[in-house]
Amino acid sequence: MNKILPTEIRNIYQGHPIALWGFVAFLALMTWRSIIHLIYQEYGLHQIANFIVLTGDPDPMPMIYLFFSLWGLAQLILCMVCWIVILRYRELISLMYILFIFEWAIRLILYPLTDLALANNELYNNGSTPGSDLALGMVIVLVVLFLLSLKESKS
Repeated sequence: MNKILPTEIRNIYQGHPIALWGFVAFLALMTWRSIIHLIYQEYGLHQIANFIVLTGDPDPMPMIYLFFSLWGLAQLILCMVCWIVILRYRELISLMYILFIFEWAIRLILYPLTDLALANNELYNNGSTPGSDLALGMVIVLVVLFLLSLKESKS
């Protein structure tokens, strides 16, 4: 438990190096995802996530793009906190893994059980959505890297 919530926080990472560098690579991907959602909402929503353009009066898309952008901002804030952890508080990397595991596990388990599973609804999209399609693989990778982050490094 002290590896997840240390009583004294220093910038000393004691887990396996693969978990550290895996977190850096994963966080680079999540930061890029967040920037796409924040700044390039239309591209991210239509070309990457394959959601269709909805029509109506008034046009619903500006509101949808706004929420998509705000989601990207929230993701980017979490990524900024994680980058600070990497640079200054490496002992908290295991905790950051837990946060991302929860995010991806909820996407994998909870959303399909609710009406929120729009990513695979043919009424709203015309192809696969990476966040939905890759959720299982992402949870597995994150859990493995989390377990490695708890393992004492031999160096």
